[in-house]
Amino acid sequence: MKIEIRGAEKLSFRERQVVALKEMGKSTEQISKTLKISPSTVATLYNRARSKGYEVVIILPLDVLGVFNEEDEASEE
Repeated sequence: MKIEIRGAEKLSFRERQVVALKEMGKSTEQISKTLKISPSTVATLYNRARSKGYEVVIILPLDVLGVFNEEDEASEE
């Protein structure tokens, strides 16, 4: 699985860090410990990033989704 942040060029480095960790399911407390910043700073950075309008795209291989099986791939060749 890959996570792509579209519009990341609008975000500061710290905002990107917070967004990436949030999108990975980390809590504000976990992010504050990881980045060694206060929980209120995490919240501020996340809210600021959201106001700048980014989009998160999750990229999953089709086999993980069960969309294709080996028979389908063999018939396409």
